[in-house]
Amino acid sequence: MKTLNPMELGIAGDGKVFRNLAVILLIEEALKRKEGHLSDTGAFVVATGKYTGRSPDDKFIVDTPAVHDDIAWGKINVPIGPDKFEGIKAKMLAYLQNKDLFVFDGFAGADPKYSKRFRIVNELASQNLFIHQLLIRPTEEELKDFVPDYTIIAAPGFKCIPKVDGVHSEAAIIINYETREVLIAGSQYSGEIKKSVFSVMNYVLPKQGILSMHCSANMGKEGDSAVFFGLSGTGKTTLSADPERKLIGDDEHGWSADGIFNIEGGCYAKCIDLKREDEPEIYDAIKFGTILENVVMDEEGKPNFHDGSLTENTRAGYPIEYIPNAAIPGVGGPPKTIIFLTADAFGVLPPISKLDRDMAMYHFVSGYTSKLAGTERGITEPVTTFSTLFGAPFFPLNASIYAALLGKKLEETGANVFLINTGWCGGAAGTVPRIKLKYTRAMVSAAIAGELNDVEYEKDPIFGVYIPKTCPDVPSEILNPRNVWADQNAYEASAKTLAKKFADNFAAKYPDMPEHIKNAGPRVD
Repeated sequence: MKTLNPMELGIAGDGKVFRNLAVILLIEEALKRKEGHLSDTGAFVVATGKYTGRSPDDKFIVDTPAVHDDIAWGKINVPIGPDKFEGIKAKMLAYLQNKDLFVFDGFAGADPKYSKRFRIVNELASQNLFIHQLLIRPTEEELKDFVPDYTIIAAPGFKCIPKVDGVHSEAAIIINYETREVLIAGSQYSGEIKKSVFSVMNYVLPKQGILSMHCSANMGKEGDSAVFFGLSGTGKTTLSADPERKLIGDDEHGWSADGIFNIEGGCYAKCIDLKREDEPEIYDAIKFGTILENVVMDEEGKPNFHDGSLTENTRAGYPIEYIPNAAIPGVGGPPKTIIFLTADAFGVLPPISKLDRDMAMYHFVSGYTSKLAGTERGITEPVTTFSTLFGAPFFPLNASIYAALLGKKLEETGANVFLINTGWCGGAAGTVPRIKLKYTRAMVSAAIAGELNDVEYEKDPIFGVYIPKTCPDVPSEILNPRNVWADQNAYEASAKTLAKKFADNFAAKYPDMPEHIKNAGPRVD
């Protein structure tokens, strides 16, 4: 394996560079540096300090003439000047002088035709362990002549000075698409590294005609894949875990002419309230080689997954090989089924409905769900949430580019698209029970198996979607929410309220979206 010296990274001094260390050696170095502790199952446990989640207000894109017209600038994609980027980079490199550094050279994109080479330079051994497990690990042969396409430098100990550096806080995540560099300063939360890779791929892949997606995906015995989109709390992870199907990946994928491929080589699972009986694959993956973030342990090293005192956003990062039914490598055939998951707290969306191509593009762009009372401080009643493409913070290009790619892929493959409401039906959250998981699983299974292809449908007059009149193993009376609500006037009022929220969100965010997509949304009279 080719070794590196600091000067090859643009860093002066006599620190050592540890390149692509084996997992056991990374853990040994992290323990030696007192970066964390081992749990009773051998997982490496770290506390990430002030930043226990992504810091969206501290993310920037370098505004250069070469990329200016590509980026959908706004509240999410915030510009920063090249001079500020170069100033922060120079100070970061000076900060790293004489320090030992950990480098991981690896790949994003399980399909070799579309993979990109990433070099991650870490101040911390534990963060290098994380990205070693989350990206696709190269062979010794692949490392010999490795030249990175993109370089990410992560230095949690370097603190920005907002007034001098032109940023908002001591932390900054800055992507320079032109120079193919990413700087991550001030935050030890490893998700920033993972999502920076994803943000790069979301810029690169669409230019190659590939739809990049924030989704999970699995694959049947014939190689047919199914794709699951959904925001937090909708059941994306739970519903894509199917013992009868192989897991392609849990979070980030590309859709090429050949099919679906995982962008990553690992998983980054939420751990809060994790129970073996509910999610045995994730629970059993927490072992030697896994990194746990902000999980509280007792004196004997046993994790308490119910303790959210450090954060509710406790996480486990591990290679996908730790999941027994993972597809290795993470590639599958063209998808036959696309599923959009939403937890509708208004109780007016059907438990399952079919979308035509334009509707699919509309709901893909909208990315609707409800945040529920108790999930965040200050939320006492359901809050309507729209996240563009089911992952707004990570997509730098105009939403219409991704929507058009989805439409093209649906046209080419004939994949069926379903909107599945995993929330409430027959009344608002708090007035009726949540839709039973066994019914939702039955709907997902029926959709993937093609058992809803030839059933009779009725069109919802407000939302425009097609509601199946029957679904195997699901009581027919619950399929249309209008029939379940006791008070028809209350249903009508609630449905129109949600329809207007859809329309207002779309009008505000996507004024230039093509008319055929605009007109595919809910009706607002």
